[in-house]
Amino acid sequence: MRRVNRAALNKVTRPLFRWLPGMGVLVHRGRRSGRQYQTPVNVFARQGGRYILALTYGPDTDWLKNVLAAGSCQLVSGGRTIDLTAPRLFHDEARQEIRVVEKVILGLLGVYDFLELHVVSDPDQLEA
Repeated sequence: MRRVNRAALNKVTRPLFRWLPGMGVLVHRGRRSGRQYQTPVNVFARQGGRYILALTYGPDTDWLKNVLAAGSCQLVSGGRTIDLTAPRLFHDEARQEIRVVEKVILGLLGVYDFLELHVVSDPDQLEA
């Protein structure tokens, strides 16, 4: 399924995910190639300048490894581009950070792993 998504579905959903509520496109660089990638994601804005991303394919995806290695990325959501940093992977079987509707859907899909990111308050942080 990952290969189908990467080859076809991501290309179709990427433009929509930039605007749909609860969705976004994560912009990140390949840790080996340096190439820029754009990955559609489920995203949840939280208080304190935090964003939570559901890891629907688990914690062993290339895009997650890229973000963790770089320590930063960008999120395009609601038509805005947001610089994010300080990625933190966490496991939460109760899905406490997620709204009720998504909590039920992600529970049915067996999604318990998430990525927390913080909005960059100082643009120089991305260069560090």
